[in-house]
Amino acid sequence: MHPALRVLAILVDPAAEWPRIEKEPDDPPYLLIRYVAPLALIPSVCGFIGACVIGVLMPGAGPLRAPLLAGIFGAIFGYLESFALILLLALIVSLAAPLFGGRRNFANALKLTAYSYTPVWLTGIFLLLPGLRFLVLTGFYGVYIFAAGLPLLMKSSKEKTPSFAALIVVLTCALTFIAAALQGALFRTPGL
Repeated sequence: MHPALRVLAILVDPAAEWPRIEKEPDDPPYLLIRYVAPLALIPSVCGFIGACVIGVLMPGAGPLRAPLLAGIFGAIFGYLESFALILLLALIVSLAAPLFGGRRNFANALKLTAYSYTPVWLTGIFLLLPGLRFLVLTGFYGVYIFAAGLPLLMKSSKEKTPSFAALIVVLTCALTFIAAALQGALFRTPGL
């Protein structure tokens, strides 16, 4: 399926899309190159433009912008950390699955984490304007997408799915916060 169609399908009706995803052949490189790579560019590029080109208006001081070189390196770091985060989360999901009555399957865990992260990457558009940054919280729709696909792709029991999803969501938030803080500390640019 074309990546743009998959984005639309997973956002509009994840419950109907997960069975189609489950039947697709396992091809992690294809998923990373054709799906994750273009979507992960959205927050990196928009964050760079928002921080370095548009900047933040400070009362009495005018626009405040991040240094260009720091912004470039911050955007590259943010882009690469998207891949690292998806791969790490897929590994954690796969390893944790037996604890929740599921089966270990890295390829399915990668599908689950990559497609569930779709709203997070799309909300990266809100990094363009500092006043809209709070709208990145709409990316939490990915929690619903993740929970909808978890029992099907990881074969976890329906009763344990909420606790499995909660564990992964907490870990995702913690890892995302750590990565954003690291990006901010290293490059003095806002991270996502």
